Amino acid sequence: MYPRTADLPGAEDCDIDGFLVRFRADATPLLWLGVVLGAVVFHLTPMITVFVPLPAFLLPASLRDKHAYRVTTTNLYLVRQAIFIVKLAAGLCWGGHPEVRKRFALAPLEADPTTWRTS
Repeated sequence: MYPRTADLPGAEDCDIDGFLVRFRADATPLLWLGVVLGAVVFHLTPMITVFVPLPAFLLPASLRDKHAYRVTTTNLYLVRQAIFIVKLAAGLCWGGHPEVRKRFALAPLEADPTTWRTS
């Protein structure tokens, strides 16, 4: 949902695995459940968006892009909101990445002090 362009890295370039470990540790169980269910909804809905009975991860890139657009603009409110939660988490990952911040002339974020839960 945050594709790579000539000027900006995509979400896949922003250490998603490391971000998800940190996100899961900090997120409430309900928020984490929303992200997981949103990802499942995204991967199971190509049948209703692009009319192909495959999970999204097996779609060719052009159909996957079309699916991503259509699932985020669907009139099915609960589906759209489930995808929004995934986009929120992906946006936090992408927007906090040092390379993305550099392209927008922003200083890198400081390291997480990891003290907010205990102080």
